[in-house]
Amino acid sequence: MARNVLFSAVEWVYAHSSFWDVALALLGLFVFSCIRERLTNKGPMLWPVLGVIPTMLLYINDTLSFATRSLIKAGGTFQYRGVWMGGNHGVMTADPVNIEYMLKTNFNNFPKGKYYRDRFQDLLGDGIFNADAELWKDQRRTAKTEMHSSRFISHSYQTMQDLVHLKLLKLTEKLVKSGDCFDLQEMLLRFTFDNICTAAFGVDPGCLNLDLPEVPFAKAFEEATELTLFRLLMPPFVWKSMKFLGIGYEKRLSTAIKIVHEFAEETVKDRRNKLIKLGSLKDHSDLLSSLMDTEYTEKGKNQLQFSDKYFRDFCVSFILAGRDTTSVALAWFFWLVHNNPNVENNILCEINEILGLRECWKENDDIVFTEEELKNMVYLQAALSESMRLYPSVPTEMKEVIEDDVLPDGSVLKKGARALYCIFSMARMESIWGKDCLEFKPERWIRDGKFVNENQFKYAVFNAGPRLCLGKKFAYLQMKMVAASTLLRYSVKVVEGHEVVPKITTTLYMKNGLLVTLKPRLVPGGHC
Repeated sequence: MARNVLFSAVEWVYAHSSFWDVALALLGLFVFSCIRERLTNKGPMLWPVLGVIPTMLLYINDTLSFATRSLIKAGGTFQYRGVWMGGNHGVMTADPVNIEYMLKTNFNNFPKGKYYRDRFQDLLGDGIFNADAELWKDQRRTAKTEMHSSRFISHSYQTMQDLVHLKLLKLTEKLVKSGDCFDLQEMLLRFTFDNICTAAFGVDPGCLNLDLPEVPFAKAFEEATELTLFRLLMPPFVWKSMKFLGIGYEKRLSTAIKIVHEFAEETVKDRRNKLIKLGSLKDHSDLLSSLMDTEYTEKGKNQLQFSDKYFRDFCVSFILAGRDTTSVALAWFFWLVHNNPNVENNILCEINEILGLRECWKENDDIVFTEEELKNMVYLQAALSESMRLYPSVPTEMKEVIEDDVLPDGSVLKKGARALYCIFSMARMESIWGKDCLEFKPERWIRDGKFVNENQFKYAVFNAGPRLCLGKKFAYLQMKMVAASTLLRYSVKVVEGHEVVPKITTTLYMKNGLLVTLKPRLVPGGHC
């Protein structure tokens, strides 16, 4: 009976309705949905069927600023959804309480998730940067043990020091003599790539050689990371189809990953053969050698637990984690210092005070800072921290929800949803950092002459909770050595008229690089 009534109703509508009637009805429904959305949703406009996509396209070149405005308007958190039936939905937040809940309190319910792992699987495999659950715990435990060993700490510091003084400063000296401007961001990327490869693999790719060569491994690694990011922007059926057919950017990605893996596998194989031949790698202090040597010693000959793929994935993940983050952070730091001469002056005063404590020091060109001197550069660390607060290397992070959950602010999350938190936006919210939140103010990190760390969930630049960055100490030491060694010798001047804006990727590159010139400082020689 009910079915007959329904069919009769449909037939009547069909017989008495025109195309324009249907069009007007749909238009009315669309307008009503839009009005209801505007009245009930505090976040960005969610359009019928298309979700947030049209709104995002309007601000495609200013995504981070748009997200910041939306978060402030919504009170720190808003719900979003993508295209209807696309499965992309969840929340974006900048609330430190929510972030602590996701990264610590209920950590197990907010892993990186399948969405992220699927897209980075080809490049990173099961490396620590792409792992969750027990696999991540095991690698984290291993990495922490090796990275905190005196052997690796000593090696990484010496490697860093050699790269700065034997390569980076030699290169800057050459560029000063030529009088040419250059892209400082590109140079810093070359430096950190050489540094992390030497620390992780025990291999120097030579990116910082005086002729600035194009290194196939470095080029392939950069291309592989950038092309993998496209997968985050495309529906799975698009990039998976392109991968299956071997067309478009997926073809280039496959070639780049092959070069990266071949280089890594060859390095692992050579090191493995050397270990078996010599019975020990005590003369090597890089991460790969330390891992192999420890395993070989604990398990005994011919009983190695980890495969070559394990070591390959482990080290490739470390290169990804260490290559971009500090170089990008340093680029923004030098730009901010250029725009704030008072900060530059305070940094120089601190450096000279520390040098003044030496019994003897020579010309600036011969000054090599000790680890203890770098640790004592409190104002410099504050300036670097403030720079990363305003321009975090990873501006936005994403987690996947395993089971239905509710955030502390009441936001409801369904199983399979994605929870994004925007570190870039947090720095620009008065409710978190005060009315002077937009200012570059290193003093906010200093109390009674000492550097004071902020709550890690308020300052999530180095991640937080169980996934807190293992290389945080290494990163600060690296940045301080580069910054102090450079600023002691040169005044870094950004080329007039050069536009500095963020590039919209998962890493906060400067879209146009950082074109600078270096002006040698006229500082008197040392004293003995």
